[in-house]
Amino acid sequence: MTEKVIRVAGGQGFWGDLLTAPIDQVRKGPIDYLMLDYLAEVTMSILQKQRARDPEAGYARDFVGLMHEILPDCVEKNIKVLSNAGGVNVAGCAEKIREAAVKLGLSGKVKIGVVTGDDVLSKLDKWLADGVEINSMDDGTPLSAIRDKVQSANVYLGAEALVEALGRGANVIVGGRLTDTGLTLAPLMHEFDWKFDDWDKVSAGTIAGHIIECGAQSSGGNCQYDWRNIPDMANVGFPIIEAQSDGTFVVTKHDGTGGRVNVQSVTEQLLYEMGDPKAYITPDVVADFSSIHLEAAGENRVRVFGIKGNPKTDFYKVSIAYSDGWKSVGTLVYSWPDAYEKAQAADKILRQRLDNLGLEFDVILTEYVGVSATHGHLALSSSPYEGGVAATTTSVGTDGVVHSHDVPEVQLRIAVRGHDKAAVERFTKEIAPLILTGPPAVTGFAGGRPKVEEIMAYFPALIPKSLIETNVSIVEA
Repeated sequence: MTEKVIRVAGGQGFWGDLLTAPIDQVRKGPIDYLMLDYLAEVTMSILQKQRARDPEAGYARDFVGLMHEILPDCVEKNIKVLSNAGGVNVAGCAEKIREAAVKLGLSGKVKIGVVTGDDVLSKLDKWLADGVEINSMDDGTPLSAIRDKVQSANVYLGAEALVEALGRGANVIVGGRLTDTGLTLAPLMHEFDWKFDDWDKVSAGTIAGHIIECGAQSSGGNCQYDWRNIPDMANVGFPIIEAQSDGTFVVTKHDGTGGRVNVQSVTEQLLYEMGDPKAYITPDVVADFSSIHLEAAGENRVRVFGIKGNPKTDFYKVSIAYSDGWKSVGTLVYSWPDAYEKAQAADKILRQRLDNLGLEFDVILTEYVGVSATHGHLALSSSPYEGGVAATTTSVGTDGVVHSHDVPEVQLRIAVRGHDKAAVERFTKEIAPLILTGPPAVTGFAGGRPKVEEIMAYFPALIPKSLIETNVSIVEA
């Protein structure tokens, strides 16, 4: 008897990822499930602001357009879709998917699972009044210190509600802050009837989700190992998990697509967002990454096995975003000769002018792109520049200062942040004058004055699971 294999395909690593990827996953080979991860920590606050301006907004609109494209294929091939694209307006997103199904002539063939309960913004005041301790995981700051500036608050929900929705016949699931890993774990728990306290298998499904949650990052994208020789990245194939009931699985991609799946690419993704490798905490399990075994299993195939897990905690993580002032970033490009020295001089002039105006900021940050912006004081290069100018290098002296040997061009990038919006706005008007009142040979100002942007700060905290209620409903087209 042939062992049952379930294929879960990763289609989006973030809101704004490659639009063709989920289409290719559905059409270029066999899959059973398509998971789409749209949310990052800052995304929730952006969606909350959108909904404040328009009550019908607040979800990833790209998801609706995508479903218009692939829903007929999914119905025909019995591919189920799981997504956290609902953001802070899950019901609104689900309704748009229902409308799409009707418009496509799929009435009676689409059941939309709607998962809510992650948005706890309206509950914060009651919890504080009841004496619930909600403190920053970073520095212990109490929520009360920033409560008046909070824009969004969402709990990371695990796989349990998704499994329920699948059990009730949903073939499209929409939720808010569903964990990236839960979108892959849930199909495996549903298909193999895994128990929620079978920690090794739950850990295996969680790690499978971790490997494909960032899209092509495990199939050749953003891969440091042998990156020059990764084939056909213009047509990169996104990753697919082929899982078996014992918790082992293979990471692969569709035949005929670009990119590469090997032990190195999977290893790099496993290290993404890694803290304690023995305790990768999710709502569903505490996964032990130190137990993972990887082995090549053919071309673009990596077998993953031996995974162990430990019982889940009694807490959910809650992602809280709050307004924390204003920022602006301006740039100018200085060209050879003496490009780095010119950029340094311009920075000194600008800082003096800001000081003369009496402007105060929490932070003024200067980066010299082309010299030290990426690695800061660790910058050290011995590679020649190209482009018609003599070979040049940079090095770090014993004084810790980056010394430039006549690089061909340097981008001066200077940013300010502070709570005085007027001061930040005035900063934006001090960049352009440097063109004619500062060092020579400057360019790169075609975009006009830099913009003033509101800063959204991140406040991670823990909340007892006993305080959170999730809800699963089914909407039929």
